[in-house]
Amino acid sequence: MPEKVKVLFLDRDGTIIYDRLGDYITRVEQAHMIPMADDAIAKAKIAGFKIVIVSNQAGIAKGIVSKQVVEEINAYMQGMLAQKQAKYDFCYFAPYHPDYPNQEYEPYKTWRKPNIGMVVQAIQDMAKMGLEVDIEESYFIGDKQVDVACGIRAGLRPILVMTGYAEEDECREKNTVPEYVAKDLYDAIVNYILPQ
Repeated sequence: MPEKVKVLFLDRDGTIIYDRLGDYITRVEQAHMIPMADDAIAKAKIAGFKIVIVSNQAGIAKGIVSKQVVEEINAYMQGMLAQKQAKYDFCYFAPYHPDYPNQEYEPYKTWRKPNIGMVVQAIQDMAKMGLEVDIEESYFIGDKQVDVACGIRAGLRPILVMTGYAEEDECREKNTVPEYVAKDLYDAIVNYILPQ
């Protein structure tokens, strides 16, 4: 019988690390932790949550950043998180962008948020390890409308953080209303999720 687990599906840029608004993070030195994000993730892990990173990285399809550099940035972020016992359990990124067709990235079409491909892949990967995701008790946290939409489509509980792009108006316009609008990841986890 699989073990049921609660999961926090987290966007990366603008949620855990600062986004370069209107630009891409193309070097490890540009990756800076949003204050208290690591502490929040550590508290979620203590409470039994698995941590899954799900990030659109269209800069790969656009030729602005390589897959290797994205992986290096993810590893660097993992190192920063490890200092607070806040390591993520799984990490996925979507290199695809519809305006920049590339045969190599076509298979990742369904991974690009708001599509739920990365969430589905994570659920399958956890199932292989004997873990069953408790969808109703799992959350999707991000700073963009596509994050909220992805969370809703996947049946997760969506939270919008007001760091990064903070697309609250876009959520309203597209009728993708988050369950909670948080100041930042710490507010989302410590003040909203954990007290429930």
